[in-house]
Amino acid sequence: MTERKRIFIVAGEHSGDFLGAALMRSLGTELEPAPIYAGVGGSSMELEGLHSLFPLRDVAVMGLTAIFARLPKIIQRVYQTVDAAISFAPDIVVIIDSPEFTHPIAKRIRQKFPDVPIIDYVSPSVWAWRPGRAKKMKRYIDHVLALLPFEPEAHERLGGPACTYVGHPLVEKSELIKQCSPEALQSRLSIADEAVKLVVLPGSRPNEVNRLMAPFGDAIDKLHLKHENLEILIPVMPTVETLIKEHSSNWSITPHLLRGENDKYAAFNLANAAFAASGTVTLELGLTGVPMIVAYIMGRPEYSLRNMVSVQSIVLANLVLGENVFPEFLQENCTPDNLVVAMDELLSETPALAAQRDGLNLVQEKIMLEGTTPSRAAAKIVSSYLETSQAV
Repeated sequence: MTERKRIFIVAGEHSGDFLGAALMRSLGTELEPAPIYAGVGGSSMELEGLHSLFPLRDVAVMGLTAIFARLPKIIQRVYQTVDAAISFAPDIVVIIDSPEFTHPIAKRIRQKFPDVPIIDYVSPSVWAWRPGRAKKMKRYIDHVLALLPFEPEAHERLGGPACTYVGHPLVEKSELIKQCSPEALQSRLSIADEAVKLVVLPGSRPNEVNRLMAPFGDAIDKLHLKHENLEILIPVMPTVETLIKEHSSNWSITPHLLRGENDKYAAFNLANAAFAASGTVTLELGLTGVPMIVAYIMGRPEYSLRNMVSVQSIVLANLVLGENVFPEFLQENCTPDNLVVAMDELLSETPALAAQRDGLNLVQEKIMLEGTTPSRAAAKIVSSYLETSQAV
């Protein structure tokens, strides 16, 4: 009987936990018999059979300030994870995103087990800053599974490891997105057909919401003077719902606060345009074909590093296209007047709106996969390394 493969898998935050769980499900159909897992993950990965070494919250931190504050605990967990990997003696190692946590683990495993393949699911942003990391990664990473279609070329240009675009996890939601009915949401919220419907997306973290809700709100007040039939839809997460309520309480128009993915995607399908914080949501808007104005205001630690960033845009949808189709307003340029002028261009038939429509179609072409899903594409590559190592 074929021996069960031993896979050591490490995620460092909740988005990685979702990726890891989907990968584990797909590996269950690729590998026979089912593999044995060890490593670090969250509740989603544990449902797929992983017994995490410790709770994900111990290492799931974001932002430079938070990382420095938790550094002793993170270092402790790095060494604990490496010791567990050595004891487990894996056939393959898969690290998922969170490079500050997962890459030190991969380096140390490679020193102990130089012949064990190590796969990195989610490329660090070597195309944006610290490009020298790509070449260094080649010493301890055998293959990078990329979420963005331009990343394989970036790794090749920078001398990084082998890299394959396996698709963004949003691709797996494309059917769900299409099924979320804008008509049902419009009826439930009593929104008139002729209304100007704007989605507002100020971010999912408190600091993002605190920085963006004021310029977004002032811009909306100015737009409301021009468009009396303006309707505002704000998808909210529980972690920032109270903040969003506080910030919008004095707006000239009361927004519709929406909870849950179904309502969020129904709002996207209903919207004429969106104000959005820079982030993954710009890809979601791209997949749903929503014209967008993007804004972002960084904190002091992040802003002090701005000169280290070497990309023409911080908007993922623009990076996928390779050109700046979707306007972005950063830091001191994120003013209500700038936002209003840009949004006005999207609320009537203008060259700017036509360019965005073309760009949105191209984003969808570039990011979608044919005949597979991201998790299955990722599982195929992991399985191929297991087959190669077995043959050797």
